[in-house]
Amino acid sequence: MEREIEMSGVSSNEPSVDTGLSALLQAAREVARNSYSPYSRFRVGAALKLSNGEIATGTNVENSSYGLTICAERSAVVRAVAQFGPQIHIEAVAVANLNDAASPPCGACRQVLAEFIAPEAPVIFASPDGVRTMPFRELLPLAFEMKTK
Repeated sequence: MEREIEMSGVSSNEPSVDTGLSALLQAAREVARNSYSPYSRFRVGAALKLSNGEIATGTNVENSSYGLTICAERSAVVRAVAQFGPQIHIEAVAVANLNDAASPPCGACRQVLAEFIAPEAPVIFASPDGVRTMPFRELLPLAFEMKTK
């Protein structure tokens, strides 16, 4: 039986999480309930705080052809671009899962986030030692960048 991770706002070993990030994490938890994950049963949600003040959320959507599965973070980015246009800027990211497991963004999600996020933007997620918050630049220190003319 699946067990929802209980991090009501902050974990006991992370008292410094601000209320804005706590609300973002709660939005990620709520959208994780909509996950389509019949194969892994790993239900993940992501919430992005955009520079225009809006919150964009996304959840993972699995496919029987595993390579076609989309993670919650990429789902949220796609939704944000669809709703607000390609000029979006991400100020903060929260990732939550309902499986009591660590859930930092995967490598593909980190690279997609890098297209729209400031290096110092906080990313909050479950880690083996509780809820962790770190600046994006530490999550993906050597992001691929394409310089256009």
